[in-house]
Amino acid sequence: MKTTAILAIGISALALPALAEGQLNLYNWGDYTSPEMIKKFEDQTGIDVTITDYDSNDTSMAKVSAGGHGFDLIVPSHNYLQIFVQKGLLAELDHARLKNFGNIDPKWVDVPWDQGRTHSIPWLWGTVGMGVNTDTYDGDPNTSAIFLDPPEELVGKVNVAPEMTDIMHLTTMYLGGEPCTEDKEMLKKVRDKLVEAKPKWMSMDYGMSDKMGSGDVKASEYWSGAIMRARLQNPAVVYGYPKEGYPLFMDSIALLHDAQNVDEAYQFLDFIMDPENAAMNSDYTKYPNGIAGSEEFFSDEMRAAPEMVVPEEHLANGKWMPLCSPTARDYMTAIWTELQK
Repeated sequence: MKTTAILAIGISALALPALAEGQLNLYNWGDYTSPEMIKKFEDQTGIDVTITDYDSNDTSMAKVSAGGHGFDLIVPSHNYLQIFVQKGLLAELDHARLKNFGNIDPKWVDVPWDQGRTHSIPWLWGTVGMGVNTDTYDGDPNTSAIFLDPPEELVGKVNVAPEMTDIMHLTTMYLGGEPCTEDKEMLKKVRDKLVEAKPKWMSMDYGMSDKMGSGDVKASEYWSGAIMRARLQNPAVVYGYPKEGYPLFMDSIALLHDAQNVDEAYQFLDFIMDPENAAMNSDYTKYPNGIAGSEEFFSDEMRAAPEMVVPEEHLANGKWMPLCSPTARDYMTAIWTELQK
């Protein structure tokens, strides 16, 4: 997960001997793909890769659902992947065309959101938590109170990433409820808490790696890998795992049902399941992946990073977010729409 402003990036193959010729259009979260990995793929295959960024699962789904998008591959989060499948937006994968399919770590194959990996390949995974600048606030970062009941030092200095499901789930768990609840009393508490908290925020924005790294933002609800990148710029930044409960996510790459460059897409899917290539993507984004053996190629800073390896004392509080029912999503959307006013 993992984004900057929406933009399109064309990365062209260098003038090296090409094993294949063609184009590939990847639709992905912003700043969530290793340029070095893409260059290696282009050099090896002669395929020109164009990456178009999106800023949320809802944005990507709306674009793809509208048709005429021209994309071949997309990277939905695990709970949205099921919606893409239900809507018929993804093609079923032919595993016979993927010689590296066996490199997927077994624990990431029979996952609840895509049993047997019939429609997707692991991309990256991580957690949703709190980034805090300890020069401004040296209290406990392991709580969603950072943005829902911010301490005095952080009032007016907190950012919230505008990803609806993350915020709704964090807030629901903070108040003692279960994600995707249809309980109207609990949902009213969630709505009231968010409306009460919003005036204490400075922004609802993305791009927190640089903004927290530079000190422009003092705290943010955000994604683990992006906060690790901020910490590498600014050692005062720490990442907190909310004790009230925090979401786990895995984003997976999938072939769109109307892809135009199918052969090229299969080459890319197979390429990213090579452990060394998967490690290149992880090293750049600062998120772990689902490919067995890739850890051998991680940098030293990745292997020991607290944002990469969830500390044991925080493991039990992490939860995979379910696919919410249409009713629950309608309630969440109504609250979210009100919060945007």
